Amino acid sequence: MSRVGNNPISIPEGVSVEIQPNSFIVKGKLGELSQSYDSITIEQVENQLIIKRINDSKPIKAKHGLYRALFSNMIEGVSKGWIKELELVGVGYRASNQGQKLELALGFSHNIVFQIPSEVKVETVSEKGKNPLIKLTSLDKQLVGSIASKIRGFRKPEPYKGKGVKYVGEQIRRKAGKSA
Repeated sequence: MSRVGNNPISIPEGVSVEIQPNSFIVKGKLGELSQSYDSITIEQVENQLIIKRINDSKPIKAKHGLYRALFSNMIEGVSKGWIKELELVGVGYRASNQGQKLELALGFSHNIVFQIPSEVKVETVSEKGKNPLIKLTSLDKQLVGSIASKIRGFRKPEPYKGKGVKYVGEQIRRKAGKSA
């Protein structure tokens, strides 16, 4: 029995939900998202969505919790939006953006130019005495997470000095250096 799939999803004010056969559409103040689905049924009772599976086979049980989480993330995305913040830790590490092009100086011999999709808004913050920040905002949690992961993948934080691109609030396990 899926614990996640059995939880009802509450629909906040200002969000409209359209349930079609094999398609789920959410509209809110920030935009619109859609998701196709199968093997489940969706019921709307007042301001709540209840997701039920059609039978108890193992693959359908797995999809039950998955679709509930996807629908919940979509509803939160069109009402509040999703934000991921990345921090550049290291001497000479810089980030700047011109529109949807993100330019990163991460200690390589060349700068990395990364094209951000139009669905994601990018903002860079550089204050004196603080590490540069990259702020990504979008309606789609999956898209903003994958873009943040790609940016982090250019220079992952290393365990000795902690240099690299890390999420804000991420704890890096540090290792001791050589013992003399």
